[in-house]
Amino acid sequence: GGRLATPTARAMAKVEEYVRCKQELLKFINETNCAPIMVRLAWHDSGNFDKSIPEWPQRGGANASIIFEPEINFGANAGLSKAVNFLKPFKAKYPGVGWADLIQMASACAIEATGGPKIPMRYGRVDAKDGSACPEPKSRGTADNAGLPDAMPPFGCGAQDPATHLRNIFYRMGFDDEAIVALSGAHTLGRAFKERSGTVENGYGDAKASKYTRSTCPVRHDGASGVGMAGGKSWTPNWLTFDNSYFQFLKRGSDDDLLWLPTDDALHKDAKFKPFFDKFAESQEAFFEAYARAHKKLSELGSKFEPGEGFALPATSSKL
Repeated sequence: GGRLATPTARAMAKVEEYVRCKQELLKFINETNCAPIMVRLAWHDSGNFDKSIPEWPQRGGANASIIFEPEINFGANAGLSKAVNFLKPFKAKYPGVGWADLIQMASACAIEATGGPKIPMRYGRVDAKDGSACPEPKSRGTADNAGLPDAMPPFGCGAQDPATHLRNIFYRMGFDDEAIVALSGAHTLGRAFKERSGTVENGYGDAKASKYTRSTCPVRHDGASGVGMAGGKSWTPNWLTFDNSYFQFLKRGSDDDLLWLPTDDALHKDAKFKPFFDKFAESQEAFFEAYARAHKKLSELGSKFEPGEGFALPATSSKL
């Protein structure tokens, strides 16, 4: 109607649509236990950003190019079409919410729904229009996957060790050592699967689960039952809880039922990473603060915002 014709009223209606979408996403993630894959989808959309490329969308980043072929079919993105399919009904119900925003909103909701910090998100990202925005697999100095990190050597960037590999990947995006360690702490959520990354022997379902990833395991931060899909191998025993337990690796001692990759190992063995690893092990508050800052930055990498400064949602109490 006539009232919505004013820019202010239109902007308010858009914010309201985003708020409703966010509330429904929080509820959906909480009920379906799909938090980890939502974080992974958003991180992989952002994670091909190259700060040396000024043009949009060639520079990569949070622009929703991940929903298109060929990018969704990159090896590093195995399994992520499941997350895109989870989000399609939200996109249909809330058409005013852009794909790039929806992907990043779902990730921030996933952190919040699992007991992690509330990320001070900004919205208004412009969406890539089609697969022409997908970066070439070898375009970021890596052998494949357009600059996403490798779990295991040999490292596609040519690095001889995992610490150098992490720096090659994350410095290209504009992150420092503290942010690398903080973002790695998101491995407190989720699992690796034989059918996806292939880094573990554990696969889909109870029969292939580790002792921590069976459907009966208590892994949620509120103690409620439910794991989503059973199986795979987790980094932490309570892998649907966002806390600093990833950094308790040294205190836990060795546990063959938990995952620890060379790139995880580097964080407490490299002299410059280790102080941050120790700090986050000591203080969950310090981890949450550094993580929220790094997550926000990651969610905005390469994004073009309209309006130019983007917009924030009003602070609301969590609906969980």
